[in-house]
Amino acid sequence: MKTSALLLALPISILANFSLRASADSTAGLILSTKCQGRYEINIWQNYNSGELLYRATSPNGNLSLGKGTSQATEGVRVYKFRNRNYEYSVWDGTLDNPQAGTLEVYKNNRIVMKQACIKS
Repeated sequence: MKTSALLLALPISILANFSLRASADSTAGLILSTKCQGRYEINIWQNYNSGELLYRATSPNGNLSLGKGTSQATEGVRVYKFRNRNYEYSVWDGTLDNPQAGTLEVYKNNRIVMKQACIKS
């Protein structure tokens, strides 16, 4: 009985985790919104009270929500970085040539596995 309940609860909890909307609540303000190649939509939020940076993404592969991001100016462009286990997500807010453009980069174990061009929305 316990095993069957566990086997039923596990897929439900996984489904609930992956079906969360990629948005923040009223405690955070949107600071960057981009649409990227491959139908990726990335939103960077900042918590009003703590200043914590939040990453919310929707894509054909599902939704992803991350916290505890960092922000730094690199080559005159702001870069937001977030970690999830062996993955690091970098969102470039503009380029030197076009402030309305940007880039989404995904690294696994410090090796780039995806790079998508983005446009601010």
